[in-house]
Order: sequence, then structure tokens, then C-alpha cells
Amino acid sequence: MEGFFDLAAQNLLSPMVLFFALGAFAALVRSDLAIPEQVAKAIALYLMFAIGFKGGAAVAASGLNAELGLTALAGIALGLVIPLIAYGLLSRTTRLERVNIAAIAAHYGSISVVTFVAAGEAMKALNIESDGWIVAVMAVMETPAIAAGLFLASRARAASGTKLVTGHLLREVFVNGSIVLLMGAFAIGWATGGKGMEAVKPFIDAPFKGVLCLFLLDMGIVAASRLRSTRGLSIGLIAFGLYMPFISAALGLGAAMLIGLGAGTGALFITLCASASYIAVPAAMRLALPEANPAYYVTVSLAVTFPMNLVIGIPVYNALAAQFLG
Repeated sequence: MEGFFDLAAQNLLSPMVLFFALGAFAALVRSDLAIPEQVAKAIALYLMFAIGFKGGAAVAASGLNAELGLTALAGIALGLVIPLIAYGLLSRTTRLERVNIAAIAAHYGSISVVTFVAAGEAMKALNIESDGWIVAVMAVMETPAIAAGLFLASRARAASGTKLVTGHLLREVFVNGSIVLLMGAFAIGWATGGKGMEAVKPFIDAPFKGVLCLFLLDMGIVAASRLRSTRGLSIGLIAFGLYMPFISAALGLGAAMLIGLGAGTGALFITLCASASYIAVPAAMRLALPEANPAYYVTVSLAVTFPMNLVIGIPVYNALAAQFLG
């Protein structure tokens, strides 16, 4: 329990969470503080590059192992199962159209890179160690939920007499810039190993936390702006954004226990399962399901689940891992 409160305090008082809060405050008081769109995109690209390269270098150092393979398979399986659970819960607790429910469900089966990074930084501050190869698992967990969301949407569209065209969408998903950079940087980090890491370390190591703070400042502005301007979130949908991560975390904990993950790596895997995408999946849903309303699926994942995970979720997931995997 002491570890939980230590991590909670560490997270609440971390520069990352405080910059997110600053951005939210600026939006709520209607300040003109803003990060230009192109700068925000450059920051996101930097984070993808740094995360992917570090993960690849870590795998090169440790080598492939059964634990990595099993965890990746578990991540893919949960990426397919969690949207089905989310779809069922939303169908019973909200009055949204089925296509909107499918789009939201896809977000909760995918992952948030920034939530993952925030969890990793909070754990580092408390000297909680984890395996670097968990980044490879994060990379493969990005897209399975999109397939599950499309399956659910196809059923909804079939019921209404329309068809879902997926060929162009699948190409867009797998050549999406963030996914290509994340997986490409991972492959390069893996191929170049320790020498490659030494060559780029000054660029991706020391500046990383500062750049992350700027990114979270922008996320705070965007999240609060969406929450302020959106009037269509029902109590049922807001509640879903708060409780669904803990259902996903329980599934992730069960998988981590079966695999035998350590507490640090297990905490990050649980965090991945409990996070919700607000970058890759929204782009896919805009292309595949133009009739789905982004005011629902982006707002609930970014303005409800994301801040909840930053403040409450990460300490809870770490406490669960310490209790059951430590």
C-alpha cells in the first residue's frame, strides 16, 4: 500500500502530469495558449522514434525469448477480445448507435503510447525496473483492435443494409505514419543494437522528458477543449470511460500472471491493456466509419480515460502488479 501512495504522489507531482493540468487549465479559462499543429506533429514523431528505437535496442541487448513471444500473443488476443467486451457493455448502458459503439470499442482495445511512457517514467523515478522488450509488445498491440472494431461495425452496417469497404482502410492502417515510424525505429534499433543506441543517445535520451512535457501540455489543451465543447456525453458513456480501463487491467493482470511476468514489466503490460488509443484508431475510424461521431470516441478516450489513467490508473496498475506479480 505504501508503494501505491508513493507512486500516486510521484505521478501527481510529476512534471508530465502537471503540464497536462496546465494545458487543461489554459483551455478551461479560454487562454490563447496553443502549440501549433505542425509542432505538435513533430513532437509526436519524435516520441514515436525515441520509444521505438529504445525498444529495439533493448531487444538487441536481451535477445528474443519465450516471455516476449507469449506476451506479444497475449497482447494481440486481448486487443481482439477487449473491444467485444466494450461493445457489449456500451450496448447495455448507452443509447448510442451501433456504429458509434463499434468505433468507441476499437479505441479501448488499442493502446495509448503516452500513457505507457508516463507509466514508465513514473516507475523509473521510484527505481522500479522493467524489461525493455515490452516496447515490442506495445507495437503489436496498436492495430488488432481496429480489426475487431471493423468486424463489429460490419455487423452493424449489415443490419442496416450497407457494406463496409475495408481494402483501402487496411492499407491506410498499416502505413499510418505513427505505426510505420514506431515499428521502423524499433527495427533499426534492433538491427544496430548498442552501437546504434550510443550514436543517437544524446538526441533520444536527455531531451525525452522535456519533449514529453510539451506533448502533454498540448494533450491537456486538446482534452479540456473537447470536454468543454462537447455536450453529448451521457453519464453512461462517461462512466464507461472510467470503469472500462479497470476491466481491461484485470484481463491484463490475468495474462501477466499466466505468463509469469515480473512486477515492473507486468505493470507496463497492464497499463497497455488499460489504456485507450486517441491517435492511430481515431484516424482509422474517420476513414472507415465516417458516419461515427468523433465527439464520442475521441472525447471519451482523450478527455475521460487518459487523465484518469494519468492520475489514478497508473498507481493502481502498479499496485496490482506489485501485489500479484512481485
